[in-house]
Amino acid sequence: MSQFDIIKNTVQINEVNVSLGETPLKYYTEFLYNRVYTNVVYSKSSEDILGRFYGEFMSYSGGDGQTLGIVLTPRHITDLFCDLLEVSSDDRVIDPVCGTGGFLVSAMHHMLEQTAEDDVSKRNSIKKDQIYGIEIHNYMFTISTTNMILRGDGKSNLENADFLKLNPSEIQLKGCNVGMLNPPYSQGSSKNPDLYEISFTEHLLDSLVEGGRAAVIVPQSSMTGKTNVEKEIKRSILKKHTLEGVITLNKDTFYNFGVNPCIAVFTTGIPHDKNKKCKFINFKDDGYKVAKHIGLIETPQAKDKKQYLLDVCFDCLWQNKSTENGSLKIQNHAEKKALPVIP
Repeated sequence: MSQFDIIKNTVQINEVNVSLGETPLKYYTEFLYNRVYTNVVYSKSSEDILGRFYGEFMSYSGGDGQTLGIVLTPRHITDLFCDLLEVSSDDRVIDPVCGTGGFLVSAMHHMLEQTAEDDVSKRNSIKKDQIYGIEIHNYMFTISTTNMILRGDGKSNLENADFLKLNPSEIQLKGCNVGMLNPPYSQGSSKNPDLYEISFTEHLLDSLVEGGRAAVIVPQSSMTGKTNVEKEIKRSILKKHTLEGVITLNKDTFYNFGVNPCIAVFTTGIPHDKNKKCKFINFKDDGYKVAKHIGLIETPQAKDKKQYLLDVCFDCLWQNKSTENGSLKIQNHAEKKALPVIP
């Protein structure tokens, strides 16, 4: 609650404003209650409304989110993660770099959708015991905490900490079997290799229980990184975990950030078999396009394209098949002894 002290301690918003006829605090509280709060609390949606507000605010404020490598995950991607990982009501989900809480909001939404409305005990368990998040930045932590509180997460299993400094073995004791990650981008270097996106990925995989599922969204350059450190990290990952596949996404997924992203899906705690056949999917044509003065929008074809992607993943991705249909292409790299992501 100390994060909110600025609200009650700022004189300008607690004194009556002549133009408003009341304090700015009261005016904006009523505005937010009527226009925002009711939509968050009473609508059954996985939309990260506070995250959207933050992103919009930063686009006009000239903030330095990009300098910190902060790229907020769009709702259609957080929902896609839940579908790819088949999040169920019995899972324990962790996002170790949770930002505004977008992945956690989507995960909670999917879990509650699979739970009967009258099963109060199970719904409370999902909210209080099955969602975990870690965030290093205070202001982002405040937003994610607020996000979860507004959705009835009274316990709020969020930690204001540096994920990379936490012991994966201790995190593993939480029993999380599903991990979702959108790490800070372009922060790593030869002088600071711990901040490579692939380093965050390994730390997450090591923090999940054996047989867990994880998905990470990272720049393509993270998968193809050729520095000695990055290659060694990827070798280390495959000695402990299995790479199921990589999905190349629309280049405009993070509109205005100049990132070409991809999603990598893993099974944790099971070493990658050298004969494992990985599938690499081209999903650049995902049914989303950039609209002038608006940004990325969903077209009528988006839902069908997503469903086809999921059909391909579950019918073919983890099996030894190959298919091609329209804009979605599956490439079989079975004949290669080493994974393409490991030079």
